[in-house]
Amino acid sequence: MAFNDEFELLLRARYSIIYIPTREEERVEAAIAEAAKRQGNRGVYFWDFVDGYQGNPNDAGFGKRNPVQALELVEKLPATVPAIFVLRDFHRFLEDVSVARKLRNLARLLKSQPKNIVLLSPQVSIPEDLSEVLTVQEFPLPGTEEIRSELDRLLSATGQSLELKILDELVRSSQGLSMERIRRVLAKAIASRGSLQEEDVELVLEEKRQTIRQTQILDFYPATEKISDIGGLDNLKDWLLRRGGAFTEKARQYGLPHPRGLLLVGIQGTGKSLTAKAIAHHWHLPLLRLDVGRLFGGLVGESESRTRQMIQLAEALAPCILWIDEIDKAFAGVDGRSDAGTTSRVFGTFITWLAEKKSPVFVVATANNIQALPPEMLRRGRFDEIFFVGLPSQEERKAIFSVHLSRLRPHNLKSYDLDRLAYETPDFSGAEIEQILIEAMHLGFSQNRDFTTEDILEAASQLIPLARTAQDQIRILQDWAENGRVRLASRQNSLGSRIQQQSIQ
Repeated sequence: MAFNDEFELLLRARYSIIYIPTREEERVEAAIAEAAKRQGNRGVYFWDFVDGYQGNPNDAGFGKRNPVQALELVEKLPATVPAIFVLRDFHRFLEDVSVARKLRNLARLLKSQPKNIVLLSPQVSIPEDLSEVLTVQEFPLPGTEEIRSELDRLLSATGQSLELKILDELVRSSQGLSMERIRRVLAKAIASRGSLQEEDVELVLEEKRQTIRQTQILDFYPATEKISDIGGLDNLKDWLLRRGGAFTEKARQYGLPHPRGLLLVGIQGTGKSLTAKAIAHHWHLPLLRLDVGRLFGGLVGESESRTRQMIQLAEALAPCILWIDEIDKAFAGVDGRSDAGTTSRVFGTFITWLAEKKSPVFVVATANNIQALPPEMLRRGRFDEIFFVGLPSQEERKAIFSVHLSRLRPHNLKSYDLDRLAYETPDFSGAEIEQILIEAMHLGFSQNRDFTTEDILEAASQLIPLARTAQDQIRILQDWAENGRVRLASRQNSLGSRIQQQSIQ
């Protein structure tokens, strides 16, 4: 349900106190004013701590620097007069006992009156004693139609026209920004060039990166890695390549739903994070990285607010890739944590969104310890597929050596014995192979020569792979995958894992 429809429903249903968390104060106030007109031209009263009430000459300045007095105006108006009282930044006063008590008294009184109190705040911060009387309503970021309307208005004001393709690019790149930021960056573009141009898309994208950085929840991650940079994992790569066009309008007309996401489970250093970056590059979609730890805040309700903010931002930027690295560490033992249920509520909000989301946000989550993940995370419907990424087989190790050496020594690749390198490095992960190549380069550089196959083997002999230092945990993971509970990312994983287990033993 759109914000306007839901807000008007709350007004008609006489929800006494509505709490709207948003940083777009001007835009939400315009939406409230429009709703008030449609609801029989209700009076709207705006208050802030510095200037008191504004807009009505009879009450101008009333309640200035006095939040309790601001609430008293609600009682002073005749009981039959329909009105909406918009109180800005009121979350700062909710901890005050007199304000909280006054709000609870008003909540009881307004059940029989056509009046509503709207609290505006940049974040959700609700004391426990007010949780029953406040109703939180989310205010979404501007959608494509609203952004296009603003662009049309701006173009009309400047007497300019744009090609439909460029206009579509500007609309798409503006998604995820507040209307104030969109206006600001477009004004900057016009001030610098005199008109809007195709190059201004990059200006908008930079503003978007700045916005995402300021949330301190999501990171706009540059994705330069390609599918060809992944050595092995043929089953996984085939699965991804088949879905390359799944976000197009042609796929919608065919009847395909948007892909939901992918859970990559496996041993550390086997290419899970690399795969997330390669997906974004191959599908030409922005890559957002979520650090789940940043969702948790110290104030009551702050963690849940950040989770909703993350979801809202990701959906506004859709289509996009949402990369969640090491999700098992964030939600391990979710039921047993002694944090007043905050982790459980954040987890519940997150997996409910995973199951019910309709927006084209493709979630790529990685995990090293499958046993630490709550069972609800593994249920079908959260992700399109769960892949196990195990230790590379001999053929895959050869492919990994080839990928790295083609990048490091493209002119000299044939001088390296890839077959021998792959054979002599059993139990090595992709990350460990990259590390021994770096060590081999140090060996060659220190002797003022290029590094050789022998240098690589020397470096490998000095590195003890994780498969040997954590063999019990890895054996449990391999057994879990071999029991058919998950799809194998590699065609050779089944045989490779058995060989590697035997070599560990």
